[in-house]
Amino acid sequence: MPAATPLSTPPAHLPLVLAGPLLRRLQPQRLVLWLVGSQALPLTLQLAVGDSAPEDYPLDEAQCQVLQIGEQAFLHLIDLHLDTPLPYDVQIDYDLLLATADQPAQGIAAWAPHLLYAGAQRANFVLRARIDQLLHGSCRKPHHAATDGLLCVDRLLATAHAPEQRPALLLMSGDQVYADDVSGPLLRAIHQVIEALGLFGERLEGAVVDDSDALYVHPASYYQRADLLPALESNDTLREKFFGGVEKPIFTSSSADNHLVTFAEVMAMYLLVWSPTPWTLLDAEMPALSAAEAERYQAERGRIEDFRGGLGQVARALAHLPTLMIFDDHDITDDWNLSAQWEQTAYGHPFSKRIIGNALIAYLLCQGWGNNPDVFAEPLQAIQAMSAGRDAKNHLDSATQDALIEQLLHFHQWQYVLPSTPALVVLDTRTRRWRSERNLKRPSGLMDWEALCELQQALIDHQSAIIVSPAPIFGVKLIETIQKVFSWAGHPLMVDAENWMAHRGAAKVILNIFRHSRTPGNYVVLSGDVHYSFVYEVLIRQRKSGPKIWQITSSGLKNEFPPRLLDWFDRLNRWLYAPWSPLNWLTKRRRMQVVPRIPARSKAGERLWNGAGIGQVFFNEQGQPSEIIQHNADGSAPVAFVDERADADDAQAKGRIAANQLRG
Repeated sequence: MPAATPLSTPPAHLPLVLAGPLLRRLQPQRLVLWLVGSQALPLTLQLAVGDSAPEDYPLDEAQCQVLQIGEQAFLHLIDLHLDTPLPYDVQIDYDLLLATADQPAQGIAAWAPHLLYAGAQRANFVLRARIDQLLHGSCRKPHHAATDGLLCVDRLLATAHAPEQRPALLLMSGDQVYADDVSGPLLRAIHQVIEALGLFGERLEGAVVDDSDALYVHPASYYQRADLLPALESNDTLREKFFGGVEKPIFTSSSADNHLVTFAEVMAMYLLVWSPTPWTLLDAEMPALSAAEAERYQAERGRIEDFRGGLGQVARALAHLPTLMIFDDHDITDDWNLSAQWEQTAYGHPFSKRIIGNALIAYLLCQGWGNNPDVFAEPLQAIQAMSAGRDAKNHLDSATQDALIEQLLHFHQWQYVLPSTPALVVLDTRTRRWRSERNLKRPSGLMDWEALCELQQALIDHQSAIIVSPAPIFGVKLIETIQKVFSWAGHPLMVDAENWMAHRGAAKVILNIFRHSRTPGNYVVLSGDVHYSFVYEVLIRQRKSGPKIWQITSSGLKNEFPPRLLDWFDRLNRWLYAPWSPLNWLTKRRRMQVVPRIPARSKAGERLWNGAGIGQVFFNEQGQPSEIIQHNADGSAPVAFVDERADADDAQAKGRIAANQLRG
């Protein structure tokens, strides 16, 4: 794929690099990085192993695809294959050298010094021989009141440590962005970035406005996007679903009246949540709003400013630790593909289909590609054609855009397997759903029969495995029961009734996979989604030889569950589903013994930990978790999840040690 034509001189006010580099999938003979520049950049990757002299790797069209997404916005997908493997468990320094027509090659220290730790002249990474520890989290909403959990990653990496003490990777298991829940100040920043970089527009079919230009300046563009949908009675469901939000009296209320619509809006969102640099292009001007909207805008502004203040540290962490990702619903839209009826409604109208498709294209470019670059060659060609076919108003080619969206809605390679020890299997629980044939309103299974068969094949003959499932496979029984009741009543959208046990077929198959004699003896399931953290140890009754399963949930990075409501759920769940309770025989897990781990700082036996942060898991040689820690974004001491029989004081001491070093 040919690179975009470089600009000889960038506009004076624009930095050369807008976001990145982000380290993505790293292997001894393959390095995958992501970067966005204000022009097509002539890049050279420089590597130095240990004390050896740096070696330069000029990145030509074969090693760096460049996709133009705006007049001054160029996405660089770096995929370098090496003839000589890089070593394991040693620090490898790296730099990205870039030159322009009027200045010689400069490294990260010159164009992004905020990405370097104290005293360093280059960034660095470590390739771990096995996954003996990792970090994982989900649900990062910029305008939530909590501190950003990714700051915990930066604090860990900033602490002096040996290469073999660094986490193998960072796993982000869903809702890396909230395309459907956007604050007014962030939407304003998105529009200013679009203008500053000339991000390409698009025509909009089926909307009140004709194109993206009209959308951005429309009086209803802030806090009233429902009014931009066609005023048809048949569209009431669409209006409620995508912009008005869905009332959820059991848990909380969603707010989607600033839902992102265009491809440019979603791409600008990614730049603004992963890099401090685009924020330097903005002013503080507030859009024209009503008095009530202005009050809401000002209330949100402080939280967005706090979020912005930590982005330099977040970007630094992402430049030093390989990161793998998978989508959940908010990366695209709330309740994405929850039921067959939802799908019929959403994909049956060109405007809602475009909204979903634009978020999916952006996910491919900013998240999916870096997980597994080999499977995206054809979609990337379509994106190149979509950009190259722009009209006189710099609008993307609509026919190519619609065809690409149709292709991605039927794309079946979002999941991936990392050839690691233990094996790492990341599940797509959103696009290959097991739809209910009896009642289209009923929640779909999170994976269909074919996808589950592929999962079983990926697990065959492995001793141990780490499975990433955005939604917990083993969740809180009481909450799942509430979701089931609402589903029976025909209102699954009211309670986000998305869990593995909500669909009989999917639940039966996933539990049978765990029981299969040739699948691993040790499973660790990493999840997020629910906005609280917990750990369950799961044993199959009447089988002495295993397998052993650990459900480890860390959520959210920057989101939390309503505290009082979660306290009640936690207490009721302990009472109603105690080991002796007959209610356990009404669940699909009655053949399994679920033993909760207790947060060491639990005051009254709570199983659920409510607080923004990030999880850290250490593994022994058998792939079993030896330590499970939740780092708290507020800076308080980390929390270890312990067996009830363990000494809580000893566990808490380990948590304090983990706050100061990478391996406690």
